[in-house]
Amino acid sequence: MSPAQNANDETPAPWYSDGLRFKCSQCGDCCTGAPGYVWVNKEEIQELADEIQVSVEQFESEYVRRVGIRKSLREFPSGDCVFFDSESRKCQVYNARPRQCRTWPFWDSNLKTPEAWELTCEVSPGSGRGKLYQLEEIEERRKVMKV
Repeated sequence: MSPAQNANDETPAPWYSDGLRFKCSQCGDCCTGAPGYVWVNKEEIQELADEIQVSVEQFESEYVRRVGIRKSLREFPSGDCVFFDSESRKCQVYNARPRQCRTWPFWDSNLKTPEAWELTCEVSPGSGRGKLYQLEEIEERRKVMKV
């Protein structure tokens, strides 16, 4: 069996099968910039509400917007996440951050090709540096959130 194949089947292993490096620098760059969506589900809304010590109803009223049938955290007009503190450049709910935030940068869009990963490393100071994540860990995170 060639090294580019998984032991379980004949499917070629992903290009990142030797692992990728990442260490969150808590720079806030992934929390800011162009408008977008930070998708949240019922469990995440509950965790976030608990983190800031408000009811789920109050949390949704103040911090969540509907996008079709889905829910996303609100943003400031600049596109910055509602929980990004621009003075400290920190996430105010880091310990309860949604799965979309927890799984960065191991998203399909960033792992599609080596070139996509290179672009991610150019815009994300922690990508390509720090801890070496093994294939299993990368795949576990990648499967959590399809972005």
